[in-house]
Amino acid sequence: MTNISALQQYFVDNFPKEIVKIQEPMSKHTSFRIGAEAEVMVFPQNAATLSEILKQSAILDCKVHILGAGTNVLAPDEGLPGLVICLKDCLVGKRHLDDTRIEVMAGETMTKAAVYAAGLGLSGMEFAHGIPGTVGGGVFMNAGAYGGEVCQILECVDVMDRKGNLRTMTADEMQFSYRRSVLEDTGDIVISAVFKLAKKDSEEIRATMKELMAKRSASQPLDLPSAGSAFKRPVGGYAAALIDQAGLKGFQIGGAAISTKHAGFAVNLGGATAGDVRNLLSAVSDRVYEKFAIRLEPEVRIW
Repeated sequence: MTNISALQQYFVDNFPKEIVKIQEPMSKHTSFRIGAEAEVMVFPQNAATLSEILKQSAILDCKVHILGAGTNVLAPDEGLPGLVICLKDCLVGKRHLDDTRIEVMAGETMTKAAVYAAGLGLSGMEFAHGIPGTVGGGVFMNAGAYGGEVCQILECVDVMDRKGNLRTMTADEMQFSYRRSVLEDTGDIVISAVFKLAKKDSEEIRATMKELMAKRSASQPLDLPSAGSAFKRPVGGYAAALIDQAGLKGFQIGGAAISTKHAGFAVNLGGATAGDVRNLLSAVSDRVYEKFAIRLEPEVRIW
């Protein structure tokens, strides 16, 4: 390999080749299908390996990004220097703890967690069935849909700080609010979560999940690359309704557009760049503000 950086060489030399990728395209790991290469991307298979990677990253003083399923991330066109740690399909596993509680590792998807709970006759995660992100990402941002949120069912969570140290946090300590937790401030990484649910007939749970999935399919542009809801819900209203009322359905910049099916979604029509999406979100926010004096804030994490 030519022109390999010192950081790349370190990870190639010191970690198993199966978990290290050099100059890995971010477009392969984000639902927008956008983003140039990460300098180094690693896929730790357990918490011990993650801890070692974080400790070495601190010694090397390199920038570290944490990636789950990439379903709420806009990666840059210029590439990412430093290290991307991808947890999806790495930190995996689910456990039935007792009558009403399950433990799920951060790399599992919210959908798989919901299906697992349903199979055990445990209700409360139905809202999560169509959320494509990981449990780690869902806990980090207090993901929600159809009136349900992670904060309503989380009992506690194991997190790892950027020095590789583990600790357990209660739901109260997470300081949940709309699409936010205290982990935004601390930078701690979700390792696993314990959810407290309620007993219910499995078939009833599955029927509810099927109904919610049908609503998603009917109303959302699931056939196009996107990152879900593009904007956070503003106080006293809904982003999609404001965007629609501003006449912005179908509004397009480059390869990025506001969905004609659901005005709350920004989609990649083909060949969109991160710049296209950023400019689209900015223009939509400005137009809505001009019309309604309400400033929409991106829900998409712009790296």
